[in-house]
Amino acid sequence: MDKKSLSEEDIKNRFITPAIEAGWDKQHIRMEKAITDGRVNIKGNLAVREKPKRADYVLYKDGVYPLAIVEAKDNQRTLSFGLQQAKEYCLMMDVKFAYSSNGDGFEEYDFLTGLERTLTLDAFPSEKELMERYLRESSMTEDELKALTEPYYLSANTYAPRYYQQVAVDRTMDAIAKGQKRILLVMATGTGKTYTAFQTVWRLRKRGLVKKVLYLADRNILVDQSIQQDFAPLEKVIHKVNFAKDERETLTSYEIYFALYQQMVGNDGKEHFRELFDPDFFDLVIVDECHRGSAKEDSRWRRVLAYFDKAVQIGMTATPKETAYVSSTDYFGEPVYTYSLKQGIEDGFLAPFRVINVHTNIGDGWRPTKGQLDAFGNPVEDRIYNNLDYDRNIVIEDRTREVARQITDYLEATGPYQKTIVFCETEAAAERMRAALAKANPLRMRENPDYVVRITGSDDYGKKKLQYFISVSSRYPVIATTSELLSTGVDCKMVKLIALDRNIGSMTLFKQIVGRGTRLRTEDGKYSFVIMDFRDVTRLFADPDWDGPVEQDPDFGRKKKPGIGEKKAPYGGEGNDGDHDDHKPKSLPVIRPDGCRVYVLNRTISVYDSDGKLLKQEDIIDYTKENVRGTFGSLSAFIQTWNGEEKKKAIADILAARGIDLDKLKKSQHMEDVDDFDFICHIAYDQEPLTRKERALQVKKKDIFHRYSGAAREVLDILLDKYMNLGIKEIEKPEILKMQEFRKYGTPAGIARLFGGKKGFFDAVHELKKELYEKDVG
Repeated sequence: MDKKSLSEEDIKNRFITPAIEAGWDKQHIRMEKAITDGRVNIKGNLAVREKPKRADYVLYKDGVYPLAIVEAKDNQRTLSFGLQQAKEYCLMMDVKFAYSSNGDGFEEYDFLTGLERTLTLDAFPSEKELMERYLRESSMTEDELKALTEPYYLSANTYAPRYYQQVAVDRTMDAIAKGQKRILLVMATGTGKTYTAFQTVWRLRKRGLVKKVLYLADRNILVDQSIQQDFAPLEKVIHKVNFAKDERETLTSYEIYFALYQQMVGNDGKEHFRELFDPDFFDLVIVDECHRGSAKEDSRWRRVLAYFDKAVQIGMTATPKETAYVSSTDYFGEPVYTYSLKQGIEDGFLAPFRVINVHTNIGDGWRPTKGQLDAFGNPVEDRIYNNLDYDRNIVIEDRTREVARQITDYLEATGPYQKTIVFCETEAAAERMRAALAKANPLRMRENPDYVVRITGSDDYGKKKLQYFISVSSRYPVIATTSELLSTGVDCKMVKLIALDRNIGSMTLFKQIVGRGTRLRTEDGKYSFVIMDFRDVTRLFADPDWDGPVEQDPDFGRKKKPGIGEKKAPYGGEGNDGDHDDHKPKSLPVIRPDGCRVYVLNRTISVYDSDGKLLKQEDIIDYTKENVRGTFGSLSAFIQTWNGEEKKKAIADILAARGIDLDKLKKSQHMEDVDDFDFICHIAYDQEPLTRKERALQVKKKDIFHRYSGAAREVLDILLDKYMNLGIKEIEKPEILKMQEFRKYGTPAGIARLFGGKKGFFDAVHELKKELYEKDVG
């Protein structure tokens, strides 16, 4: 047998797998283990997923804790050819032993010692041998190992942890087993922080390391989401703390307690937690979104953590806050694990995005005319107003209308039922935007009055609609206008458009807002999302802090914030259920449309890399033109190709492979009634397009079906009408004959017999298509 002639699969089956199975339980070996889902790339107006990263073998201690990764290659490769790949996967999965094999033996790299060595095929270490080495080289105790090998909770409704979630749980378990009391986990929005917390709690309880757990959040929606979704398997031992009803004597019967910070310490400063719990009641405290109140050294919320300081405390955030006055790392320490937005997009677990920057004629500045009065008859201060002023210091009504029109036009062109969040400057601005969007969408509002809803902290109606907005199965509301409420924590799985019409200076807030769109839902058709920016907020992508490492501000602890002592939080403020900006809104000058006309000067569409670097600025029309000409050449060459394709769908498929969805592009250009052929010629070769109706009428005038009579003639007339309404790709489909209009002529086979058989029918359709384009391809 010539070993070099064998495929990689043959090498695995005949040599590598038997060598590994000699010392490992088959149940502890995972082959072709998918590590990532494969990055989603934005290409033209389509999203295309890359192949996922897969490890040939992942070897687990007791089937739970990953110990080694083996990469296999065919025998034409050297023994160590796959070692670099194995090392890459080991670094991702926190695995300490990497191996490569071509069937002759194994090349090993030990991350604990830094040593690399060659092993014969029969010398691959057994599970017991490798575990003993790991314990010896890492100085891990048996108790620490037991914590790491505790099984995860798995069920039909609970997925196995992704690689980064497993690393986060393992590092947290390891830190707790080693006696660490404060732990920080940094995981990008949409990567499953709450799920990670649940699996950590599940394993800690099963191992007996904790009995009583307190889960702290600062918004009701975060608590309710956690209880109803990720923590649902523990519902029998969960209790949501209610200080108005709970009694100290009966509260001890539960194991997992969920509570709001602001209930623990009232706005009056009263420490309610002392009334119900002793300082040593909890073994573990989990702090959700710990970049907010608990990161403030002088925060009243920090008193809760100080009271329960005997417990292990885990802080979780997507955006640790590090300023001169606020620090997540000062309290919790350096993160035990960080999984960034950049990595999430690279791995294909998070959605990539486009940015549409919309520039208006007053974006850089507007100055009132001499003596100009506002809508209330008051003089308007004579100065230059810009994006920093609109809706904060002055209201330009026509600007609100134009922003609403741009959002509406985009949705109508790309899909009117895409979940959309519009971030506005204030709650009052969110109401003005809701009204403007409602006026811009009368047909949608007639279908359902909740097509557009304001969801803010002080809007009780809107808050009741929040659960429907974030629901995957609920169509309405479609558009939510807000100021702060939806900026953080809320699990908006299907949001495809984020419109920014507020000024954002905080990188933390900006990351949180972008995070509202990053969840991938490929099963529901969500592969990417769009940020529509009306205030040049996305300039923050150019900031080095966009997705960089967590670094404590060197001035933290040196400077004292003016007015030390946390102010009483207004209703709906940070730590409550909503926005915090204008519960006593000041009166602003309002400029009517006749006092300031607003229009869009230009729109730029940008595609960013996962680290916030600008990849390209593109116009989809230019992109299409460039790709059509690059693929087909001249107009005459394209016409020849079109004529040569029996099924015109082949042309659409060629363009789809280059990232161009013809149907979607036609809709965005309001040219749905134009034939594919005409549309391509118009976009790429500047030809005057014909509608499908015009082409169909030309064919009807020629009476090309004169040699057909009776039912056959009627069938061809219906096909021509179908072309007129649906397009060329639809009448090429065999199932077209199953439509209602054809049923009176019998089955598809029966209809074919009207033409002398299947060949006769297809010949007739071919002639129809030929006549449709005769003027162009003849």
